[in-house]
Amino acid sequence: MPGRRRLLAAAVCAAAACLSAGAHAQDGAYPNRAVTLIVSAAPGGTTDLAARMISEPLAKALGQPVVVENRPGGAGGIAAQLVARAKPDGYTLLVQYSGFHVITPLLMKGLSWDPVKDFAPVANLLSAPQVLVVRPSLPVKSLSELVAYAKANPNKLNYASSGNGSLQHVSTELLNQMAGIRITHVPYKGTGPAMTDLLGGSVDLTITTPPPLIPHIQAGKLRPLVVTSKNRLPSLKDVPSAPEAGYADLDVSSWFAMYAPAGTPKPVIDKLTGEIDKIMKTEAFRKKAEELGAEAKYMNPSQLGQYQRAELTRWGKVIQSANIQAE
Repeated sequence: MPGRRRLLAAAVCAAAACLSAGAHAQDGAYPNRAVTLIVSAAPGGTTDLAARMISEPLAKALGQPVVVENRPGGAGGIAAQLVARAKPDGYTLLVQYSGFHVITPLLMKGLSWDPVKDFAPVANLLSAPQVLVVRPSLPVKSLSELVAYAKANPNKLNYASSGNGSLQHVSTELLNQMAGIRITHVPYKGTGPAMTDLLGGSVDLTITTPPPLIPHIQAGKLRPLVVTSKNRLPSLKDVPSAPEAGYADLDVSSWFAMYAPAGTPKPVIDKLTGEIDKIMKTEAFRKKAEELGAEAKYMNPSQLGQYQRAELTRWGKVIQSANIQAE
């Protein structure tokens, strides 16, 4: 019997060692197939640009294809729900816009996904202030002139956003509250479609991040009125900051981050965030971000998780004080 026990114990130990070795081998093999980045917005917006900026260098670093898949709609909910329900193995990731991740949950009740419980932070990719732009045919050249025009023409102006509950939506509603005006909200499924209608003259203005705006500003197709930050942007040095325009509290920045499904193994998260950190430190990535009017602002999983919680608290207070309601 003692001999049989020793043999059984040896077999159990061998099996355990085999399983451990297999687990380590599996960790070391990640990734062994294509990784998909699910983007919560349509092509053309900053969320999409952030995903495409990181996808190519990340593919080279991982040695596997990194595919960008746009899933707009539901104020970021379609993409978020898809990733929240995906297998937590590091092959299906979310590139998310902050407005969808920390504002949508505050405005919309009964969501099928939770911004904290359902996701594992990987890294923040870009951060950018907002820029308020109008169609050139609108007879205003400053934020004060826009406010005066809106007061003289109540309910005649409208603004485009990338979706109900987006940061663009909440930012403009905050301006409505601060200035005592009423500019009507027109939601779209992403910044790309919103830009198309703004450029076509179907809507009057929008507040969004610089990347999709700068080419059109440079071409004279859009007129910038204010940057929603405390300082001017180097890429838009002639555009006044919020304090210069008389609205110091209109201090709004977007951020664009990568998440994995909750339960994704730590070695996988570590692999992804480590490679992203290296990429974002390169001159090429940082320069590209600056050209777009954004900042390559890396946050590791812990930092992103803490920042996300702080943003939920901050915007919760703003939404309550400004009495912003989901439409």
